[in-house]
Amino acid sequence: MTLDAMLARLAGDPAASVDLAQVALLLARDEYPNLDVAGYFAEFDGMAHEARPYLGTAFDSQVTGLCRYLFHEAGFRGNRDEYYDPRNSFLNDVLDRQMGIPITLSLVAMAVGERLGLRIDGLALPGHFVVMARSGGRRIIFDPYHGGKRLDLDDCAVLVKQAAGLEIEVTPDVLQPAAAGVIVIRMITNLKGAYLRVGDFRKAARTIARLVQIAPTDWTHQRDLGTCLFQGGRPGPAIDHLETYLKEVPDAIDAEAVEKLLRQARSAVARWN
Repeated sequence: MTLDAMLARLAGDPAASVDLAQVALLLARDEYPNLDVAGYFAEFDGMAHEARPYLGTAFDSQVTGLCRYLFHEAGFRGNRDEYYDPRNSFLNDVLDRQMGIPITLSLVAMAVGERLGLRIDGLALPGHFVVMARSGGRRIIFDPYHGGKRLDLDDCAVLVKQAAGLEIEVTPDVLQPAAAGVIVIRMITNLKGAYLRVGDFRKAARTIARLVQIAPTDWTHQRDLGTCLFQGGRPGPAIDHLETYLKEVPDAIDAEAVEKLLRQARSAVARWN
């Protein structure tokens, strides 16, 4: 299945079943057109083979063994010095460098765990992404960004406070696995933010176009795409997206600012003609 087909499938059903590692690697082809997806899948298979001797037979020891392999033997770690480096959002770079951000390191744990027969789901906590291994009625939450550290409910609340500044009560009911569509949107949004931080509007626009595919009725993506196209020197393509936003959200709080940008885009195109 192509990336476009996968994003369309998730747009129709965010809970649809897709291979998240495959989606992430295909997204990376936007930056690395010749990326060998099959080669990285083989790398996941090899990692699972290497990790197997670290796993015991009991659920707890299996999770412990997976974390020991990934975060100690293989050396995967959070990139705290250059958190906003776009490479942290590309799964191929994370595998090559053994370094990433919470969501991409979580994808590594999920992909390798799946190959070892472990059920590992993503937990999209506000401001921080972690994972949860489940077996029957048991579950173990751990944080790939912090070396596989195990978390209880209070730890999760502290993480949310530190990362997002929110005071929330974390209960077992709150900790529900994130749908595939939610994970993919969050991953792409992280990459968008990395590009915007350095003012790379061309790559930001390319990334936001993927958000439009997976969330076509989130009109803020149309606004942001139009803005980045304009800032990146492409006022013509920006016009349709800005017009769409104003049409769909006529009472938007930022309507006046968007209308001003639209006038500027039209004026720029008129000068060229």
